[in-house]
Formats: sequence, structure tokens, C-alpha cells
Amino acid sequence: MTTEYDAYAPERETTEGTVYTVTGGDWDTFLDDEHDDRIVINMGPQHPSTHGVLRLVLELEGETVTQARSVIGYLHTGIEKNCEYRTWTQGVTFVTRMDYLAPLFNEAAYCLGVEKLLGVEVPRRAQVARVLLMEINRIGSHLVALATGGMELGALTGMTAGFREREEVLHLLEYLTGLRMNHAFIRPGGLAQDLPEDWAEKVTEFIKIMRKRLPDYDKLLTGQAIWRQRLEGVGYLPVDGCLALGATGPILRAAGLPWDMRKVEPYSGYEEYDFEVPTATEADCYARYRLRVAEIHESLKLIEQAAAKMEPGPVMVEDRKIAWPAQLSIGADGMGNSLEHVRKIMGQSMESLIHHFKLVTEGFSVPAGQVYLPVESPRGELGFHLVSDGGTRPVRVHVRDPSFVNLQTMPAMSEGGMVADVIAAVASIDPVMGGVDR
Repeated sequence: MTTEYDAYAPERETTEGTVYTVTGGDWDTFLDDEHDDRIVINMGPQHPSTHGVLRLVLELEGETVTQARSVIGYLHTGIEKNCEYRTWTQGVTFVTRMDYLAPLFNEAAYCLGVEKLLGVEVPRRAQVARVLLMEINRIGSHLVALATGGMELGALTGMTAGFREREEVLHLLEYLTGLRMNHAFIRPGGLAQDLPEDWAEKVTEFIKIMRKRLPDYDKLLTGQAIWRQRLEGVGYLPVDGCLALGATGPILRAAGLPWDMRKVEPYSGYEEYDFEVPTATEADCYARYRLRVAEIHESLKLIEQAAAKMEPGPVMVEDRKIAWPAQLSIGADGMGNSLEHVRKIMGQSMESLIHHFKLVTEGFSVPAGQVYLPVESPRGELGFHLVSDGGTRPVRVHVRDPSFVNLQTMPAMSEGGMVADVIAAVASIDPVMGGVDR
């Protein structure tokens, strides 16, 4: 054990203060009087509790966090910029990959924006199907929030149960859309294809399973003394703090404000549905947990209503200059178009074939203008600002992603608390870095 100067590991000055490289001896002997209790640590960007690649720089005095800041950008994909180099329809394939736990909300918000610029309304069946798919997706996203939150705080059974139920969600979405995630199923003008013939039976079976299993979460977590003590009073952020920082979704509703885009600014026919907006007033991690469980119950009610409202009819607008010439049809091997689909396109007139070719390669033109269209994603207000110059590609696609805005609340929730409570606070925010960095 030695504390003498080491040429290979000298101390160095940084913007955060002196950094010491410990090569032996007692820690106390390396700290000067000025910084005797101050330690700056990195949590992430590869820490299992930072929801992907989020880096937290924490300044500690003992175990108390005196300063916290988040560093983002490790998952930057350039999705917004990529959309400007693709047709309006191709943009769906990009935006679905942003908040990858809520892909159908990205698709719906983007397509609603494009449809507003086009001045078209999707057929009734497509509108109801969108609500059905989004609410199934909301349940899956909230289950991941519960599962990862449990895992990070040591409730590993909560994690295995949460992912078990989420698997039911992904199985159902794969059956309805063809893919577990990143569906690109909601398209400008409607849906890529109609739902399978026996979709109603599968949805009913899913509701039955979820209603049977949801009470287990109350037994496992809600009433569990350790879980409550770990979350109650932790990550406190009252309603004025939420409003000052722009927080929406469960964080804002857990502070007492029933702000939900499905109610305050309805879209896709949500005004026809009967559902509650759960709220709480404790404004802590426990309130956010209970709120998400309550929202899963409300989503099940919405799925039931959407299934009852579904009527036969088209799932894409009639306008042939926007709509795909023939509905997509997957081949027997699950890849590419089926032979019947190809024959239908090729067997029509030469003009029809040329139109199909131009629509797929060039895309349709969207009238010049700009629009902002928000929806209520599982994390809060997800808004798309789209700008068109009248061409077949957007001039600008900008996203107000709720994870990005909500992440601002992390220092307010964490500073002054214990370092262990930072984990609980970040878990209750439930940020998805794909949406933050996009």
C-alpha cells in the first residue's frame, strides 16, 4: 500500500474538479480538505438502471445527491433528418423506431399529421382499429415500466411477471400486424392491410388473460410493505414543478392534473369512448406506479369498446392518388408480396402498373403547409410538427418526444435525496432513449 506520486497515474484537473487515480492506500489520504466529501460519479451510459444508454453525472456528499444531470445522445439515430430524405409513406418505417416501446403511437401521430395536411379522414374501420392497436400497445409499454422498475429496485419477480404479460401483448400485436415491434402498420390514409379474420377472438382472449393476471400485481407489489417504503415519498415532484418543466403523462397526472390528450384534445374518435383518466395527488414514485396499473385497466375497457365498435369496411382512403393500389398481402413464407397480389397489380392496365410504380417510388404529394399533431403516448404528449413544401417528401419532421421533455424532471426529483433513490426516480419517469435521442 503506497500513496507516493505515481507518474503513470497522476491527479488531473477537470471542469468537475480534481480527479484522482487511486493506486493504493486509504481513500481519505487522496482527498484534500476542500473536497473532502465531494465525489462525482458516472452512472451509465451502460448501467442496467439507466434505461438503455442514459448517462447520469451525480455529485455526491456521502450518499446524498447534491447535483444531478443527465447526458444524452448515445443512441442518436438521426430519424427526424432521415424522414426528410424519404417519401411521406416511407417516413412511417423510421418514426416507428423512435420510442420503440410505443411504436404504434409514433406511427399514429405521424400519420394523423400527414392526413391533416392532406385534408383526408381515414375510414371508420381504420380509425377504430388504430385505437384498438394503440391501447394494446399502451398496456405493453406500461408493463415494461413496471417490470424494469421492479428489476432495478430488486423486485425480480415483478420483472419476470411484467415481461411475461408483455409477451402476451407482443404475441397479439404480431398476430394483428405481422410484427412484434416497429410495425409500420398504420400508414397515411389508413392501415397497411386489414386485420386477420379471427382478430376478435384473439383480442377477447387477451382481455380475459390480462383481467385474470392484473390482480397479481396488487398482491405482489401494490400492498407489499418493502415496495411501498421504497417508493413512497421518493422522487417527489408537485404539479407546479411538472408544469414548469413541461412534464406530461403519468408524472403530471400523479401530481393531480388530469391532463390526457385523449380527453382534452380528442383524436381518432376517442371522444366516443367511455373511460376515466386516473390521477393521484402524492406526486411520488409510488403514485406513478399505481397510476400506470390503473391505466392498464382503463386501456382494457377501451380495447373492449373498440372491438364492439368495429364495422366491416375499407381500411384505406378511396383516393387512389394516396392509397396503395392494392392492399398489402404477405407471401406464404411470410416475406414479400403474395403471388395473387403481384398478379393483381401486373394484370391490370399498363396505366395502373405505371401508377403503382410511381406511387411506390416517388410517393404522393402533400399540399404545402405545416401542422402540429399531439397524441397521448404511454409517457405523455407525443407531438409531430410536419412541414411540407408541396412535394413528395417532408421539408421538416420534428418530434416533441415525452421521454426527452420528462427527463428534465430527473434532477428536481433526485437532488437532496439518496443515490439509491435516483434509480427509483428514473424508473418512475420511464424514459425510452430511442425517443430521447431520435
